[in-house]
Amino acid sequence: MSTRRDFIKQLTAAAGLGVVASMGIGLSAPQVRAALGNSWYMPDENELQERIFLAFAASAATWEDWAAPVNDCIALLARTIARYQPVTVLCRANQLSLARRKCGTTNIKFLTMPLNDIWVRDYGGTFVVDGQGGRGLVDFNFNGWGNKQAHASDAQVADALSYETSATYVASMLTGEGGGIEVDGHGTAIMTESCWVNSNRNPGWTRAQIEAELKANLGLRKIIWLPGIKGKDITDAHVDFYARFASRGVVIANLDNDPKSYDYAVTRTHLEILKNATDADGNKLAIHTLPPPLKKRSNVYTQNNPDFAAGYINYLPINGAVIVPQFGDTAADTFARDLLTRLYPGRAVVQVNIDPLAAGGGGIHCVSKNMPAV
Repeated sequence: MSTRRDFIKQLTAAAGLGVVASMGIGLSAPQVRAALGNSWYMPDENELQERIFLAFAASAATWEDWAAPVNDCIALLARTIARYQPVTVLCRANQLSLARRKCGTTNIKFLTMPLNDIWVRDYGGTFVVDGQGGRGLVDFNFNGWGNKQAHASDAQVADALSYETSATYVASMLTGEGGGIEVDGHGTAIMTESCWVNSNRNPGWTRAQIEAELKANLGLRKIIWLPGIKGKDITDAHVDFYARFASRGVVIANLDNDPKSYDYAVTRTHLEILKNATDADGNKLAIHTLPPPLKKRSNVYTQNNPDFAAGYINYLPINGAVIVPQFGDTAADTFARDLLTRLYPGRAVVQVNIDPLAAGGGGIHCVSKNMPAV
């Protein structure tokens, strides 16, 4: 079946444009490109949000015996976030009753659609705003992190969310994921080459071409490129496990202190790049390091599991709070809480046990999508 998404991408290709939006029949593709280039931008995630999206969508086909505990973890996050701001939970139609029972209904809405998995940050598009009350959603053509996992349903979610939220649909020419994007809302982004400049997403594209398209899609003036590392995790090293903007000019960097970890060397390389980097206005960045835990709870999710994603840096800022993983390493848990308390003054730092979720290689930021207030 042909969708609005397909039609817009055909229009994009025919016009030879990097981006095009569904802003009404009377607006031509060149006009759309000009409008996007001049006004639309991805805001700082730390600014006011209208709601958070989550996906209650773990299935036995992907998660086997862990599907139910993973969905329970999504439900826990939904209830926790709903104490501070509205939440919309995506779920399959035949799981609506279960999702409502697990998540509750206080400050939570539900939206049914076909889904493959829980990683809505990656497949649900990226919200942009124009500063004048307009909101768009950029579709980065999710392909299962380089065709590593079934994704036919998830690839349609960005289109569906743009319709449900009345956001202008923006079709990128790139393939990528929301977890691969980190911005300060003032023209600067941090990204990893390993996931964007990768033939499993964007074959034949140079880094310069990818950078130009990302700048047009997201209203950027500068991208700080980190090398990342290919093939070690399903995402090819998304930036939201390596560097985050706590505020304008302030970056939190992952620093893995386990010499046996494949991230030990790469996080040190990233740290040196960030220490020497400037933002789009030429200002040096203030860098804080946030190490993962060296110890974890011993359970079925952590034991002999090389995919277990033990990283505090995959936290989620929301209105009035920061939702952070808690891994059972008292010293590391406390350090993460104290650092984020200092860097997010006025917000509660709420730590949550996400072991079932981390067992699949992701974290709180990975399974959530923030919709900026306009």
